[in-house]
Amino acid sequence: MINEKMEKAFNDQINKELYSEYLYLSMKAYFERLNLKGFVNWMNVQIQEEHAHGMGMFDYLHQRGGKVVLEAIDKPKSDWTSPLNCFEEILAHEEYVTSRINALLDVAEETKDRAATIFLNWYLKEQVEEEDSVGGVLASLKLIGDDKKALLMLDKELATRVFNPPVIG
Repeated sequence: MINEKMEKAFNDQINKELYSEYLYLSMKAYFERLNLKGFVNWMNVQIQEEHAHGMGMFDYLHQRGGKVVLEAIDKPKSDWTSPLNCFEEILAHEEYVTSRINALLDVAEETKDRAATIFLNWYLKEQVEEEDSVGGVLASLKLIGDDKKALLMLDKELATRVFNPPVIG
């Protein structure tokens, strides 16, 4: 049976992961309005990844005999000033998620839950990859500036991103 404090921390994070999915769905709608189909594709992959992350924790909590308690998901923002502004917010959000995973690991260490520590190490590694991926797109957007042709070239590149279901844990 999982420790009550660890169970609460996992439930809080499940909500944060599902919020991330919801936020990226809102960003997808923004890119749809701009008719940037590659960015839409990039967000689709991100949405699927966040869903998988939340469900991974959902399943883990059940596996450990815990109770999943779903809370309301906050309403996400729906407008950004530019693709650059949007990706700046994505990076800030991913950095926040990384801080949340670190906080979960702190609870696992405090409660001496080694199984949770091992499980969460995958998420921490995933967050390093997430921040790197977003940082790459952000760096490209900064280089592009106001060059519409370069933006369309990046859009074409982002259209090639493919979702690979993660093997969590």
